[in-house]
Amino acid sequence: MFLDYDFRHFNFRLVLYMIALNAIGILVIRSATNLDEGAVARQMMGVMVGLSLAVGLSLIDYHRILNLAPAVYAACIIILAAVLVWGRAVNNARRWIEVPVIGQIQPSEFVKIGLIVTFSWYFMKYQEKINQISTVAVAAAIFAVPAFLILEQPNLSTVLVITVMVLGIVFASGISYKWVGGTIAVVVPMAAAFVYLLLHGMIPFIREYQAGRILAWFYPERYGELRYQQDNSIIAIGSGGLTGKGLFNTTIASVKNGNFLSEEQTDFIFAVIGEELGFRGCVIVIVLFLLIIYECLLIAARAKDLSGRLLCAGMATLIAFQAFANIAVATGIFPNTGLPLPFISYGSSSLISIFIGMGLVLNVGLQRETRHF
Repeated sequence: MFLDYDFRHFNFRLVLYMIALNAIGILVIRSATNLDEGAVARQMMGVMVGLSLAVGLSLIDYHRILNLAPAVYAACIIILAAVLVWGRAVNNARRWIEVPVIGQIQPSEFVKIGLIVTFSWYFMKYQEKINQISTVAVAAAIFAVPAFLILEQPNLSTVLVITVMVLGIVFASGISYKWVGGTIAVVVPMAAAFVYLLLHGMIPFIREYQAGRILAWFYPERYGELRYQQDNSIIAIGSGGLTGKGLFNTTIASVKNGNFLSEEQTDFIFAVIGEELGFRGCVIVIVLFLLIIYECLLIAARAKDLSGRLLCAGMATLIAFQAFANIAVATGIFPNTGLPLPFISYGSSSLISIFIGMGLVLNVGLQRETRHF
């Protein structure tokens, strides 16, 4: 029972950092949507629901949830299949589904957390056989099914996120460095071959718009129209200077107000942060992300068992890579991927799913001893 917990171990710092990012997100969303109070209200509701779920889950022993991992994984596959059959199509992508009462959700966001739970349970169960070929092969199969379903939506950016996330969990599981070295030896030449084939239009499973974004990153002078959003994002961030132009500004010189950005409340919200809060605001956001990642890794280091360590490592990897990818796209370091900025971007699915994962991390931090049910 939760009354057995030593609440001196509850990580209030982590909660404070998340709320700080939420507060920044709400303010920037209000500005990015030109004072759309409806959007702000929905985001605030998402924060309240997500934070409530995080606190509630922090009081439930994570071993109980891990024991439900097979059912969680099955649910992930079912909802991803449901998206392909009954999902709502927008801009040639089928990623959303309507749920009675709740409304529209993006299941792939919740699948990220489901896979963290699944792989934390799997590697805990087979930790004595983790270096066996059969164990690794089954793990690859577990990953391949949801990855294929997400790729069919199509949603290549989310597949990239869950790939990095799962690799982070595998690395933290204590797998032999022979596997790590072997994987690197295979992945590096495969990545080089992928780039070569892509540049010559020889990869059939990459959609035209996806290939265009990657090619625009390699050859900006040839695909300038496909870099339009990123170029404007860089201009917006640079124009903010040290202190920014201020929230809710209506100056004609604003890139945001000139409608030179699209999806500024989601994919390119960091551009709005840079323009309106300046370099100082960007640094504050990045430092808050670093503090959250540090706290997750600290809790992982102090976890009483492997499953707790993997839950925290998975969440740290997810937040680190997705935050990096979003900021990298806004600053032109990455090709345009369309990933939300955790805790900040508009969208309840991403917001609530991240809070669910953080609730599990908070519970790992509360554990005083290894308990199995």
